[in-house]
Amino acid sequence: MAVLATNRKRRAESFNLQDSKKRRFSSPENPLSSFNATMSTRSPTECREFLRFKSLVSYEPFLRLKEDERAQVKHAFSRRNRTNVLVSHKDSNLDIHGTNLRCLRPTTYLNDEVINLYLELLKERQTRDPQKYLKCHFFNTFFYIKLVGNSGSTYDYKAVRRWTTKRKLGYDLTDCDIIFVPIHGGDHWTLAVINMKERKFLYLDSLNEADTTKILNALAKYLVDEVMDKNGKDIDVRSWGCEFVKNLPRQHNGYDCGMFMLKYIDFYSRGLSLDFSQKDMPYFRLRTAKEILGLRAD
Repeated sequence: MAVLATNRKRRAESFNLQDSKKRRFSSPENPLSSFNATMSTRSPTECREFLRFKSLVSYEPFLRLKEDERAQVKHAFSRRNRTNVLVSHKDSNLDIHGTNLRCLRPTTYLNDEVINLYLELLKERQTRDPQKYLKCHFFNTFFYIKLVGNSGSTYDYKAVRRWTTKRKLGYDLTDCDIIFVPIHGGDHWTLAVINMKERKFLYLDSLNEADTTKILNALAKYLVDEVMDKNGKDIDVRSWGCEFVKNLPRQHNGYDCGMFMLKYIDFYSRGLSLDFSQKDMPYFRLRTAKEILGLRAD
């Protein structure tokens, strides 16, 4: 991926990612497959560890809702709550009204308020138990628009320069394993990922339709500018991978893109393969509503 030169005078020049014909595709790996294939050669202790891990992977992302939790969500979705503030998140100054939360009902597009609050809850989940999750940064839905403008072609690092000061974050952005960037184009949500740990840029689209070149170019340039601004270093990302994730869960309708995007983030932040499908979306909508109402992501 030819992304930039290290010469500072050339850092502002346009970045040129490989085109789609040269694009390398990746598939979400099944973390259990290699272990499964050689189970017969494992010791009893290793087999028990495998079963414990398999139980964790298959259960935790799909915690069943209790009856009282379902009732709470149903009540929150009711029309009489449309103008009521259902929850307030102090750290982000986000209020969720009934009208906002109702976007989690079936056949409805997710809105910025719900997505951004859920990302805040994922951030807090990681802070509560840092050993359990990858170290991630979750940009909100306004970051990419601020970076490139409404047209998507007016790159401006200065517009987002203060978003990631160590004083504000409490950590250096470049110390993260993964950086998530929600992308909204027209009426469709997709996800861009800067994988710092594996040194690659990823793009996930539940409809497999988006043109990623411009987006990943902008994020590659952003990362170079960010490292220079915060650490005073030039980095060369020409050797970094650029992958359009191909074999991933797909939506089979025109309205679940936002929910797929959130679950891509949720599963990746756990270090799990994307082991869900369209049939899980009604459940994930209810669960997300429940977690927002409780201001806690499980």
